[in-house]
Amino acid sequence: MTTNAEAAFEKFQAAVGLPEGTGDFFEVDQSQIDAFAEVTHDHQFIHVDPKMAAELSPWGVTIAHGFLTLSMLTHLSGSIPQDMSRFNGLMMGINYGFDRVRFINPVKVNSRIRATSTLKSVELKDPNTLQVTRTMTVEIEGDAKPACVADWITRLSFS
Repeated sequence: MTTNAEAAFEKFQAAVGLPEGTGDFFEVDQSQIDAFAEVTHDHQFIHVDPKMAAELSPWGVTIAHGFLTLSMLTHLSGSIPQDMSRFNGLMMGINYGFDRVRFINPVKVNSRIRATSTLKSVELKDPNTLQVTRTMTVEIEGDAKPACVADWITRLSFS
């Protein structure tokens, strides 16, 4: 008898290499950047001091922390359309980590960002567990260069 994970594996495998879609835009404002600085204790002026950033940074405004952009993937990916039939019997998904994270372009304050996802690979780890890797690209509205590209690995546990 085929397990839920094995059935999902077949569906995921058929989609490897294909774009999964594009999510909704989200605006990154100074209050979010400041809150992230507080939590991470990263108060570098290019993030939290608009006056100094205007005078000294090459962008002329504050920018989001790269790790803020990366951490937004959970939210940004939530609006990417998914084939829900691949998740039949899913008990939980666990963030397993990242491969090859690159911060290509800074996210300037008040920019709007969104994520696109391409299914990179899927592995059947055991009869009830999949490991799924997606290449996530964080786009900046109006900018040709993305902010971040990362291969995000998730473990999916099925009943």
